[in-house]
Amino acid sequence: MSIHSLENVAEAVLRLAKRQGHVTARQIRSEMCLAGLDETGWKDALACVRSALVLRQGRYYHKEAYNPRLQKEHAQLLAIQKVVRRLIRRHKERVKSDERRGQTRIDFIQPVKVRTEDGAEYTLLSRDLSATGVRLLGTKRLLGNKVQLTLPTGADQPPCRLLVRILWTCAVGDDLFENGGIFLQLLPAESDT
Repeated sequence: MSIHSLENVAEAVLRLAKRQGHVTARQIRSEMCLAGLDETGWKDALACVRSALVLRQGRYYHKEAYNPRLQKEHAQLLAIQKVVRRLIRRHKERVKSDERRGQTRIDFIQPVKVRTEDGAEYTLLSRDLSATGVRLLGTKRLLGNKVQLTLPTGADQPPCRLLVRILWTCAVGDDLFENGGIFLQLLPAESDT
């Protein structure tokens, strides 16, 4: 085993410990493999930088970066991230199993204009869009109404106008409702009328 290569691995391990705050034995073995050395000699690389590291709970912390308060905050952050990732994964699984539509829908979160049959105009938030319908989020219950929906189409393009029948409404919070509707008709652009 080349001393020069071993020193390069030790320096890489030290940089990694400074950057992340700690390194694990697995990461040291990985650095050995990257340098083309036998990973079983990881303790030799560790011995080169041992004076700059502190072993706590299976991790080698850089002495400059080791601070019990910072480590506690880091552990808390990792715990939060783990819980949130699990919530996201469960939510995706639930949404996938609850999907009843025949058409694929995409997230389409945009402010949109809605004009009701009585001429009232509201700005709502579209939530998702499919080839056959849309879900809208806002402060109005629109169940049973036919509404004119104006969707943004992009820069230098006239907005798209559609006639939509609202088939369902559901309260999702205090004075906040989701409205789901199907497309009935493509309407001419405002300037065409």
